[in-house]
This record gives sequence, structure tokens and C-alpha cells, in this order.
Amino acid sequence: MDLHSYLDRIGFVGTARPDLDTLKAVHHRHLLGVTYENLSVHLGERVGLDPAESYVKIVEGGRGGWCYEMNGLLAWALEEIGFDVMRMAAGVLRSIRGDWIIGNHLALAVHLDDGPWLADVGFGDGLREPTPLREGPIEQFGLTYRLQLLDDGHWRLHNHEHGGAADFDFRFERAEEDRLAELCTWLQTDPESSFVQTLICQRFRADRIEVLRGRVRRTVTTGGKREWLVADADELQSEVRDTFELDVEVRHLWPAVEERHRAVFGT
Repeated sequence: MDLHSYLDRIGFVGTARPDLDTLKAVHHRHLLGVTYENLSVHLGERVGLDPAESYVKIVEGGRGGWCYEMNGLLAWALEEIGFDVMRMAAGVLRSIRGDWIIGNHLALAVHLDDGPWLADVGFGDGLREPTPLREGPIEQFGLTYRLQLLDDGHWRLHNHEHGGAADFDFRFERAEEDRLAELCTWLQTDPESSFVQTLICQRFRADRIEVLRGRVRRTVTTGGKREWLVADADELQSEVRDTFELDVEVRHLWPAVEERHRAVFGT
């Protein structure tokens, strides 16, 4: 694993130092340069927690990844630069599903002189830059998020109003890696997992967020969101290749994508 190759992959220019400017720049460039995607789940490629495997896939292979890969790789890179990073087990939609879901998301705390910062390039359409771990609204590039400290000691990150998932919870403590591994396996194997059910690609651009969830395409800007349906297998392939910059064959996934859409939305 080579830090300079990772920085080249995300388009980082300059000297990487363990300071706030570098943290923001690396975080932002990672989101602009790497697509959030769960194609591995649908292609039968098992995904784990090893940053070395994520490095091969994302840096050498030009692919993207989901939270365990994206934030796992970011954590490694930040530590290589000299940052103090803590991996945290989070729960997307714990607000609805309860404590059992903790571990279905990996988030990061980066310790700076002024305290801990939340870093997360693995939520798909969430924060564009790291943010101090303190309560209150967060304004980033025209979108509003919010951090809330709950009575039970968990923090809750509320996503912007057009986000795919409304929130995730975490404690400011080091993750139990076995729990992350357990949920990582569940997410890619259990029929009830939304990642098994739905193909997902998400990519940040300078002025928008591009989203593909099954047949549904969405573009999110500061002015709102626009949605439409992917028509067929060729358009699905075109979106994955051109919009999300992934050199992956997905036409054969179209029947499952179409079937899932009918199951959720009808005809």
C-alpha cells in the first residue's frame, strides 16, 4: 500500500500534513474521486474489513466501495499522514431499527488539537467535509445536516433533507471489530438487507450529488432533487460507466433490478 498512489487516485495536490486543511482536502477529494457503490454484493464479490483489500480494489482497480471500504481506506491514509484516527461502529437508522443495527456503518473520529472531528466518506450522500464533534446544525455546500447528542450517550448525524438515509447513530468510542465484521457479512448475504435487495451507486460532484438506487436515478443540488427511471439494461450500463465512472459489466443485473423495482413500487 502506497500513500502517494492513494493521493493520486483521489486527485489530492500538495503536501499532506496532519492538520485541518489536509483533513478537509483529503476527505473532499476522496468523495469527488471515488464512487460509493455496492456492486460487489450483486456481483458475488465478498467484501471484508481489510484496508489492504480495499486499496487493491479502489486504488489499483479503479473501483469504489461502501462504508467499510471507503472509511477503512481513508482511516489508513490519514494514519499514514500522521493523524490520530479512531474507527467507530455506527448504526444507520438506529432511530427506527434499534440497537441491533449498530455496526452496519463504519464512521471515523479524527483527533485534532481542538478536539475530535467526525469524518465519513462512506455514507454515500452525507457529509462532504469532516465536522467538529459538537451539537448543532452543519452547513456544507448549501445543504444542512445536524449533530445531536442523545440522552443515551449516542451521537446522531441527521442527513440533509434529500438524503437516502435520514440518520445514523454512534458512540464516541472505539469500535468492536467483531461487531463490524458480523454486520458486514449480514449486509451482503441476508435477503432482508437493503444492500442485497438494491443496487446502489452514489457520487459527489462539485455542485451536486448523483445517485442510482435500483432503477431510480436522482440528482441532488442545493435547489432540490430531480428523479427519473432508468429504462433498460443498456441505460443501466451507461449510467454505471459514464456517470459513476465504474468499468464494470452490469447488464446481466437488470432483471433483478427491474424485479426489485416492481416489488417496491408496483408497475
